[in-house]
Amino acid sequence: MTIQHTVVFRLLHAPGSAEERAFLEAGRAALTSIPGVSEFAIHRQVSPKSDLTHQFTMVFADQEAYDAYNGHPSHVAFVESRWIPEVAQFQEYDFVAD
Repeated sequence: MTIQHTVVFRLLHAPGSAEERAFLEAGRAALTSIPGVSEFAIHRQVSPKSDLTHQFTMVFADQEAYDAYNGHPSHVAFVESRWIPEVAQFQEYDFVAD
């Protein structure tokens, strides 16, 4: 059973700023370096119905791969050094197919 992990968020940085780009690039580099992460993508929100502006999404083959990702030093370091100080608001979702 694959798991699609999605987090939708808004940064503290101004849209289109160098800081925004640096955060997104750092997220891509850190998270895609973790074994088990597949189909990683970054999307920008275009609907006026939400003030959350970006999405990181990725797929894991199973719960074991997802658990390994959560505890991986690269994930923990990214959360502590970039996510916590730079993300203003977020929602996290994990999906499996019915």
